[in-house]
Amino acid sequence: MNFIRKIVKSRPQEDIILRDELKKLLKFSPTSINKYKKAFTHRSVQMIDRKGIPINYERLEFLGDSILGAVISAYLYKEAPKGSEGYLTQMRSKIVSREHLNELGKDLNLIRFVKSNIDQANVGDNIHGNIFEALIGAIYLDKGFNFCQKFIHQNVIAPYVDIAKLEGKITSYKGLIIEWCQKQKKRYAFDAYEDSGNETTKHFSVKISIDGQQIAKGRATSKKKAEEQASKRVYFAFQNEISQD
Repeated sequence: MNFIRKIVKSRPQEDIILRDELKKLLKFSPTSINKYKKAFTHRSVQMIDRKGIPINYERLEFLGDSILGAVISAYLYKEAPKGSEGYLTQMRSKIVSREHLNELGKDLNLIRFVKSNIDQANVGDNIHGNIFEALIGAIYLDKGFNFCQKFIHQNVIAPYVDIAKLEGKITSYKGLIIEWCQKQKKRYAFDAYEDSGNETTKHFSVKISIDGQQIAKGRATSKKKAEEQASKRVYFAFQNEISQD
């Protein structure tokens, strides 16, 4: 049976330290520290409140993802008045891509606040982006939309969003390779298989062939990551041809 920890009382000293650290990071003083504590709690801690509801960042992550998308959409709508719906959707996807959100979480060093029963080396890179979105959700619930919007502008849009550069950014090497092969009428194949070897963590390998010739191979802890890794290598192998297309 799993041991479930139930929060009975707060720890004032820990709360004071967290509030001070967040004040430095966010440039404002949190009102309800418990919302931020939840944003930094991993499900592995297995906490529940007095009503038996799990205490972890996942619901806040969902909320923060929606708010982030809305703020970015409004920004792009204003700054790219000639952009079509498809263009705006593509640009938003580049800004809120999992890779980019992970970078944001790492830049803010949010992992230092996380409570987890899993070693940091084993939680995966996505936790950085997940926590970033959960933080946005916590700010929204604590301070409201205007504070949240200001935080996103200061920490996402101002330092990272350059529309001209984003237009040339590749968000999916696999999609790019497939699109190029289809345009050039080339036969392509992604051969994925489990390749863990003696490692305890499951790994996958992906071989990419074009017109019957193996071009590149990728290996990672998920099939999707392995496909992207292999596709990126194919891209660099055919970069000149793809750029001219």
